[in-house]
Amino acid sequence: MKILYRLGYYLAGFSVGLIFLAFVLNGKKTSCNYGPSARVKDNILQKQLQLSPSLVALHPMLGDSLLRQYINGGIIDFSKSNTKLDSCRRYFIKLKDEKEAFIEIENCEKRATVVKLQLP
Repeated sequence: MKILYRLGYYLAGFSVGLIFLAFVLNGKKTSCNYGPSARVKDNILQKQLQLSPSLVALHPMLGDSLLRQYINGGIIDFSKSNTKLDSCRRYFIKLKDEKEAFIEIENCEKRATVVKLQLP
């Protein structure tokens, strides 16, 4: 079989597969989070976020949407995080734009609690 025929069969099968995937995955909220930081952020953002009682008094106007923006835009520092715990793991998230700004989150099975927070 000539190389052009093989290439033609390959491209025909590949295009049919792409069209099939476009129909199957169309409209679904699919994402590919391969990195550990992206998976942790996705896990935290799917849960109910709440502030610890001491932080509610310090930041009464801090809303859920603003917290989610900070978490989504931050960088997880695994060297400062405590991921070895069985019950609730603690993650240290540095904000990209600010040097001293960070969020420390306790990620449990059903909820995520902001334990420490330092904003610019």
